[in-house]
Amino acid sequence: MTTVQGHCDPAFARVREVFEENFAEGRELGAAVAVYAGGRKVVDLWGGIADRRTGREWLPDTPCFGFSCTKAVTAAAALLLAERGLYQLDGPVTAWWPEFGAAGKEATTAEHLLTHQAGLPAFARPVSAEEAADPAALAAELAAQEPEWTPGETHGYHALTYGWLAGEIVRRHSGRTVGGFVRDEFAGGLDLWVGAPDDVIERAAKLSAGRRVQGGGPARAGEGGGADSPRTMASDLLNRLAAAYTDPQSTMNRSTGNPHPGKGGYNNPVVLRAGWPSAGMLATAPALAAFYRDLVTGRILRPETLREAIRPRVAGPDRTMLIDSSFGLGFMRPAQTFFTPKASRDSAFGHTGAGGSIGLGDPEAGLAFAYLPNLMSDMAAGDLRAYRLVDAAYASVS
Repeated sequence: MTTVQGHCDPAFARVREVFEENFAEGRELGAAVAVYAGGRKVVDLWGGIADRRTGREWLPDTPCFGFSCTKAVTAAAALLLAERGLYQLDGPVTAWWPEFGAAGKEATTAEHLLTHQAGLPAFARPVSAEEAADPAALAAELAAQEPEWTPGETHGYHALTYGWLAGEIVRRHSGRTVGGFVRDEFAGGLDLWVGAPDDVIERAAKLSAGRRVQGGGPARAGEGGGADSPRTMASDLLNRLAAAYTDPQSTMNRSTGNPHPGKGGYNNPVVLRAGWPSAGMLATAPALAAFYRDLVTGRILRPETLREAIRPRVAGPDRTMLIDSSFGLGFMRPAQTFFTPKASRDSAFGHTGAGGSIGLGDPEAGLAFAYLPNLMSDMAAGDLRAYRLVDAAYASVS
């Protein structure tokens, strides 16, 4: 039986209980969860196996791949440059990226890039992991590409292209990659990398197929059959996505599968070194939670900048995901794609990642939360690991 290790404030004992239950019920291989409340770290727990092949244990400093949790870090970098007055969020992208005006995109704004409205949810041709290590080349590819809808007309999740669109804001206004800017400006003291050195890659958790994740069984309190329950929402999500997953030409598949990470999938060192600014972050759970703590407490962005950044800009049916999503400026807001407890739905923001990971901040509750697992979620079974942990954290502050 897996022993969960670490610290948990007695007031947050429910978070430990849920984390232990996830292991006991076969939902985890290895994972970590961290919570800050009022700027104080109240949960720092980890357990299980970091590498199924070798049996290496998860340690307190084990970083894990965060998939699209990366997008929130990239958004913060872009917003910090806007706060400094280096570009206008509502101004044309062509003011600082002239080539982007090709193929009918001349009216695109920086806000469109950050809110998944740019009409470029997928690359027009297959892109390799090696090619994806060159942010300037991929940005140029997108600049020349014809949009799939008129920018600003609607929104659709830019699962991977987002990183080279929003990342170009950072590259052109700072002269640095997203990973370099983040390390220099606000994450230098955190175990968080968008583009990791080899020694960090070596000790990182290895992602593993999600065959062991079990989402069935009796519903728990708060998970039962209401129309807005997580179980019902998960079922609805699965029904809507089934057809898209089986169609290789669906926007969803084209968006999420290109660039392809290559041999080893997202364990591929080529991807981890490159630091794709959409899905390339390695971090420990305490570091990702600390990033949200720093956002909530005004250490990265001014409070007024954050308020504007998390104000919903788009909401409703997503052209890529086919279900409802909601975005501020780069941050997810509560919706079917970012399902959170009722207590959080007016004020929570953050980003989920494929496989079940999540980072979340809430200025009203004073919460910052992160959960990183290495056992990929099996959505066919209905993965509720992150929801249960977030729900436990909110119950602990209510």
